[in-house]
Amino acid sequence: MEPTASLFLLLLLVLASPASAQRRKKPPARENPIDKVRVQANFNSGQFVGKWFLVGVASRCNYLSENSNQLEATNVVVSVPSTPTVLKALLVDTFRPLDGHCWNIKQMYFPNKVHGRFQLKGRGKPVDVVVGETDYSSYAIVYYQKDRKISAKLYGRTIRVSQAIMGTFERHVAAIGMNEDVTFYFPVYGFCDSADEFHLLDETKYTGKR
Repeated sequence: MEPTASLFLLLLLVLASPASAQRRKKPPARENPIDKVRVQANFNSGQFVGKWFLVGVASRCNYLSENSNQLEATNVVVSVPSTPTVLKALLVDTFRPLDGHCWNIKQMYFPNKVHGRFQLKGRGKPVDVVVGETDYSSYAIVYYQKDRKISAKLYGRTIRVSQAIMGTFERHVAAIGMNEDVTFYFPVYGFCDSADEFHLLDETKYTGKR
């Protein structure tokens, strides 16, 4: 056999060896927890708009666990921006008292390819948002994920929800590997609905879209 042919054959054998194939094979991508969350079927942003009260949250956030006794009543107002550049997005105004003042945090949830999936953009890293389940008239269960850490929030159209809805929320929490030990409930009094210009935190400006 000619030397050139021998070298060529040797090269083929090396490339076909299991060790070589293993080196060329890319490691599988890490599973994204929020991708496994089922989205509300036929999500309708028009029905989702309006006022919601934050009832509870399930999260492994250390700040929540260490300051759960200091949680403040929180409510949000969801609207649909009319600006063409942010069509199908959700504008979320969060109202909560802090140090004797009512604060308004404005955020934009930008739509993903799937209805009911959004991305929250602001000064920090993007947050993936999924509306997991809602009947639009009484409750909504919304998931949030940042740096692969997932949490779930229960919103109600009223400050209190039924035991049946609480049970639904607990099942959703269990499905993402959490339980009552990391579930926190918010006060049902002390809400505020507006804030002056000095207590407005506009997160939408970091995206360049209003």
